Amino acid sequence: MSEATAAATPVGTEAEPDDFAVQIADQIESFLLTVTEVAKGDEPDSAVPFLLLEVSQLLLAGGRLGAHEDIVPDERYEPDLGPEPDVDDLRIRFARMLEPIDVYSEVFDPYEPRKAPVPCRISDDLADIVTDLRHGLAHYRAGRTSEALWWWQFSYFSNWGSTASACLRALQSLVAHVRLDQPLQELDGLDTDEDLGEKDLEEEAGRVMLEEIAGPLGLRTT
Repeated sequence: MSEATAAATPVGTEAEPDDFAVQIADQIESFLLTVTEVAKGDEPDSAVPFLLLEVSQLLLAGGRLGAHEDIVPDERYEPDLGPEPDVDDLRIRFARMLEPIDVYSEVFDPYEPRKAPVPCRISDDLADIVTDLRHGLAHYRAGRTSEALWWWQFSYFSNWGSTASACLRALQSLVAHVRLDQPLQELDGLDTDEDLGEKDLEEEAGRVMLEEIAGPLGLRTT
């Protein structure tokens, strides 16, 4: 039984062929809507908890895509979708909102030995994820369901899956530091355009403390 059938079939009924696609599309649309709302900055105190929840739920959809057999689109060549929607405004809004804790360090491939961590930004991650998901959603809304699923699955393996996983670890670590009353090491001066090794990252760590971010992010320490 395929992952799609196992996930979508209630006991005693037969699954509709489009159930899997509908469920994945619903999860992706929900993520895009919520992240876009959070980026507006109307509730900055709840931004990090909301993002932690939404990225976690998105990765459930990604896990289902990853466990599914390879999806083959109906057409040999991908139809032209025209210009990609601009995500710079969303990226900038998140960069401003998350400025004290936007930069974090990440190892891209845990199976590549002695790979030094590199600086990343949560704001960049979210913008990149949104770009990939919107691309597939455009196919889905145009009625090209197999193309949409193929794109979401392919880009999950090649980009947004690892990006969302790294972003989730950063968000979870942030919340854990605050809830466990543990100071955060500062990454001020850490530039994502620089090629820094592990030693450089350690030297950049410094003074951002728990009390500087817990209030603005709406997180309690008790």
